[in-house]
Amino acid sequence: MRSRLLVRRCIPVVAAALVATGAGCGSSNDGTVRVTIPSGSSFSAAVDSLARARIIASPRLFRLYASARHRDRDLKAGTYVLDRGVSWSTVLDALTRGKGLVHTVTIPEGFALSSIAPLLGRALSVPPESVMVAASDSALRRRLDVPTPSLEGYLFPDTYTFTEGTSAGEAVGMLVARFEKVWKPEWTGRLQALAMSRHDVVTLASIIEKEARLAEERPVISAVYHNRLKRGMLLQADPTVQYALGRHVDRVLYKDLEVDSRYNTYKHAGLPPGPIASPGAASIQAALYPADVPYLYFVAAPDGHHEFRETFAEHTEARAQIRREHPPRPSTR
Repeated sequence: MRSRLLVRRCIPVVAAALVATGAGCGSSNDGTVRVTIPSGSSFSAAVDSLARARIIASPRLFRLYASARHRDRDLKAGTYVLDRGVSWSTVLDALTRGKGLVHTVTIPEGFALSSIAPLLGRALSVPPESVMVAASDSALRRRLDVPTPSLEGYLFPDTYTFTEGTSAGEAVGMLVARFEKVWKPEWTGRLQALAMSRHDVVTLASIIEKEARLAEERPVISAVYHNRLKRGMLLQADPTVQYALGRHVDRVLYKDLEVDSRYNTYKHAGLPPGPIASPGAASIQAALYPADVPYLYFVAAPDGHHEFRETFAEHTEARAQIRREHPPRPSTR
């Protein structure tokens, strides 16, 4: 009985000692690790996750330390980036004040600014409108030589990690910096051979991104548009009409082709004023290096591939063939 009493009396003393040192024994292995604390996790479960990640060496002592500081019930769920070897005080501050919280978001290829803004807004806990404002930053537009009112097309699609408290402006700056890093020096040299500006190429790449379903077709789709531009033909790209409409439609109808917008490539020759989405590196590469083919037309099949043709008569037959092979389903209404 006496020995049990001694143990019970020693626990508060040990806790007090840990609080006094403010450290305890962290992991001796340095390095940065990512730990996710799911929503609804208990403090004990969170501590076990930290131990598995070797952030702390003794879960029992750490729980005792947190209890002695009356902070074992405060916990902010989320994903943390933490350093091994830091003090227990630092780890506890991270967990209870969200200091190490990070937010990861993936911007898919082909997303327009109108879709990117809500994604970033949710990740940063800011209104989408603040992202839209940040994407209109005049200094960034000048740096990139963007003549359009926004950075549409220059928010590079990728997976990003933002620390807690990152502003919309900082996040947009990160996406733009990623675009600048991906853009290769040899691509700049290629612009002169094409007699195109970088803005022209990003604009064309954004159309290719929206059209292509198969990676190997990107250079061929690019060639169709390059060939049309050289001949002064209308691009007649359906994705630009969708962009002009300002909303998604499953099918572009004849009435949609009448939308009054410079982005309507059925009515206005040449490239639209700017990108219609954020293209990935593969689509930018395709815009810069089109395939050496004579095609001027293509039509999409239901499985996602395209049939490419050189003359309008061949194109008309290809469309008819696809309709014969894949007749529209009757309406169930």
